Amino acid sequence: MSKPIVAIVGRPNVGKSTLFNRIAQKRVSIVEDIPGVTRDRIYIDAEWLGHEFTMIDTGGIELETTDKILTSMRHQARLAIDEADVVLFVVDAKAGMTGADEEVAAILRTARKPVILAVNKADSAKDELETFEFYNLGLGEPSAISAANALGLGDLLDRVIAALPKEREIADETDTIKVAFIGRPNVGKSSLVNALLGEERVIVSDIPGTTRDAIDTHYSKDGTDFILIDTAGMRRKAKIDQPVERYSVIRSLRAVDRADVVLMLIDAVDGVTEQDKKIAGYAHEAGRASIIVVNKWDLVDKDSKTTLRYTENIRSELGFMQYAPVLFVSALTKQRVQRVSELVKFVADQHAMRVATSVLNQVIEDAVAINPPPSERGRRLKIFYTTQPGVKPPTFVFFVNEAEIMHFSYLRDLENKLREAFGFEGTPLKLVVRGRKDKEEE
Repeated sequence: MSKPIVAIVGRPNVGKSTLFNRIAQKRVSIVEDIPGVTRDRIYIDAEWLGHEFTMIDTGGIELETTDKILTSMRHQARLAIDEADVVLFVVDAKAGMTGADEEVAAILRTARKPVILAVNKADSAKDELETFEFYNLGLGEPSAISAANALGLGDLLDRVIAALPKEREIADETDTIKVAFIGRPNVGKSSLVNALLGEERVIVSDIPGTTRDAIDTHYSKDGTDFILIDTAGMRRKAKIDQPVERYSVIRSLRAVDRADVVLMLIDAVDGVTEQDKKIAGYAHEAGRASIIVVNKWDLVDKDSKTTLRYTENIRSELGFMQYAPVLFVSALTKQRVQRVSELVKFVADQHAMRVATSVLNQVIEDAVAINPPPSERGRRLKIFYTTQPGVKPPTFVFFVNEAEIMHFSYLRDLENKLREAFGFEGTPLKLVVRGRKDKEEE
């Protein structure tokens, strides 16, 4: 099930990022930071009153000259409309309504998307009176908020939730493996899809600012059916287009939410970039099976140790994705492209693997015998029982005496033992620790 997307738009300095950060701090739950995942203000997985959504921040854009402001704002608004299920339009109560606000509002009025108008910096009763001016934007009732002082945010989020589309199930064949091709613009996602298909089924576009939905293509190989989800369509051409690249992440998020297996494409010439880390981090956090595909390998000068050095660098930069196999290909020359479908099938099976409870507990007992659990203040951790309640990703629950004694390092050691015993190559594992108190509270 794909999370709906809420995009925050507005001219510079109206407090978009402040609002974004405030929601990130105050919402009920947020994806935990994982070592090795680089984050900045691009997106958060948010939850309000039991409803989950992904919030996108379009702030932080530096414009070189003032005459480009309206052009940039118009472009931002159009991109947000294309990708979002709900648009949160932020304006400034203290500055009043501006020409730039009107430019964005003109586009939003013609959009077939719900738009919620948030009048920020309404820190006092006088400021709240200023919000009535924004009725003139023709976007309905404005919500007076102060992101800095956390005023009015609950009512605003209530409106956001009310505007979200109803939950929708993804209807696909049970035995069909959904494969998402994700990565930065221009790393060769569409080219790899075409190389697999053996024909130019997907348009390879390098036009800056091009936006389109993910493209689904059915594909069969050796008796296995696949749905290839391509997220290509944009590239960053110059600094002025950097905001455009931000939206490639949004398309990747949607594709990841729908996928069984993610192909994380890396440009062999550029290596792992900060944006690669963000996109890969989302796939990891979403619990998807993953393969790191290094494309354009034909452009790299190689010696006998090039592949090893490159793999070590990837493992260092994407430390949170050690389980993902690395495949070096060239979509242009078709080098190793035939390996992609068989590797996808393999990691999809690993992602859906279920271990017999008796075998699972024997492995954990052996691990505990070799490396006894830690103790804290005279209390030693005891693991009573382990079970696997779910797959995709494989999920394991450890029933212990006191959950707080389970150190992160020991849990990681147990994960390593599970991987040594059962493989689980290409898939993250979800490990849950439950103590006696947790059980009593139920």
